[in-house]
Amino acid sequence: MAGRAGAVPSVWARRNKSGGQPALSRDRIVAEAIGLLDEEGIDALSMRALGSRLDAGATSLYRHVAGKDELIELVVDEVYGELPVPSSEGAGGWRAAVEGNARDLRAAALRHPWMVSVLGRVGLSRLGPNLAQVSEGLLGVFEAAGFGLEEADQAMSTVTAYVMGMVTSEVAYLSVFARSGRSESEWREGLAPAMEESLRDLPRLRAGHAAQEGRSLEEIRDSGFDYGLQRVLDGLEARLARLGGEG
Repeated sequence: MAGRAGAVPSVWARRNKSGGQPALSRDRIVAEAIGLLDEEGIDALSMRALGSRLDAGATSLYRHVAGKDELIELVVDEVYGELPVPSSEGAGGWRAAVEGNARDLRAAALRHPWMVSVLGRVGLSRLGPNLAQVSEGLLGVFEAAGFGLEEADQAMSTVTAYVMGMVTSEVAYLSVFARSGRSESEWREGLAPAMEESLRDLPRLRAGHAAQEGRSLEEIRDSGFDYGLQRVLDGLEARLARLGGEG
């Protein structure tokens, strides 16, 4: 890819090289890279580290992947392959389909927390076959609901931005426990005395905190995500009603 004038720096813009070790394939490289990322995070990812896990030299990897940037494109697209392709044909119509996709994307991003840190550097991500299929399905859902294609794309981007924004906060929050070796409930119990003291003169915050007693932190996070998602969908539904009126 280097040395070609005008070459697009994306794994999806070039043909995969053949050859190399018979036991080493792009699929195996991607699977091992996801394992490394899930276990150790984005900072641990390098061609050398990946080659070590595969018991292969970094040079062998370059027969299949030109470098780390292409590898990131591939692993992100592989994660999108875990998501069902949205369709409005099921019960609940467009809103249920979009809601289901948002929940699926959040769940995948929480399974692979490194994902939120790389979405801004995945190049021509929509050229990836899995992401393209999910995007095509979601655009179809929005079009069937009554959006024009351009606005369907904007609606899709809005929902995706909400999901990934929320997941970014969740990942940062959950990383505290991962580093400390404590569970959410253990952390909550340990923080309780300091929390009570800090909220003593703040009645609204104190009442809000008291209202969450007896609920797991996971339930609270799920509820917060759902609230924001429903408000985004309410806005899109109101926009559809306006489009119908304009027609």
